Amino acid sequence: MSKLPVGIFYRIEVSATMVSNITNQIIPEIKEWQERPLDEVYPFVFIDAVHFSVREDNRIVKKAAYIVLGVTVEGFKEILGIWIGENESAKYWLGVLNELKQRVVKDILIMCSDNLTGIKEAINAAYPDIIQQRCIVYMIRNSVKFVNYKDLKEFTSDLKLIYTSATEKEAYEKLQEVKNKWSDKYASAFKIWETNWAAICPFFQFSDKIRKIMYTTNTIESLNRQFRKYTKTKSVFPTDMSLLKCLYLSTKNISKKWDQAYRNWGPILSELSIMFDNRI
Repeated sequence: MSKLPVGIFYRIEVSATMVSNITNQIIPEIKEWQERPLDEVYPFVFIDAVHFSVREDNRIVKKAAYIVLGVTVEGFKEILGIWIGENESAKYWLGVLNELKQRVVKDILIMCSDNLTGIKEAINAAYPDIIQQRCIVYMIRNSVKFVNYKDLKEFTSDLKLIYTSATEKEAYEKLQEVKNKWSDKYASAFKIWETNWAAICPFFQFSDKIRKIMYTTNTIESLNRQFRKYTKTKSVFPTDMSLLKCLYLSTKNISKKWDQAYRNWGPILSELSIMFDNRI
């Protein structure tokens, strides 16, 4: 009998029911993970929602996977939880934050997000002492969409004068200067800065080391891109649970790489301890 060449793989047909039955074995593990006690204090928390297609009542609907990523007092990243729900709302976000409180999270110093639907109201209700930081990269993206390509380089260079300012006062003055320069052509590009200024300016009170962490949601956006990588072969999930199982297994693989704390974490923690007296 001739031997099969090394590297030959047999194709085995596996039914959706069989796959579901196998992966159902991890549901108790997911439940334990979702309900595990968390730390009492997180210096930084990043939140976002990623949308996926899920089959429901013989229809394909968009569901939001609510992702909460924390940075521990020791400086390590940790996914605090994943929730599958309807489209974003203040009510749902408040439910997520209240669940964190039930899992022993007493305090969060700084929460970073894009302009998520209902998030401001939810945070104020659950953790009124949090500093809310709007993502500066999000602000830039939403400004430059109004700008012609030929002006893009100069325009973004001018925007940089705002968010690299030394103080909030200087930053607001730069905003007015840049707005006056471009208002004839791109007045709409600055509405988002003025509307969200209260959520933009908090990071000006911190050193560059902390600003680098809080001025962008790239940390959680990078996580979301990795989720997309793991789920790209699945255009529609049959149930909410199937989506959660996939994201949970992705989480286990992704978090294995988070074995180092943020650089310069000692000085960062020292500064936070001074800025947030008696809270950390």
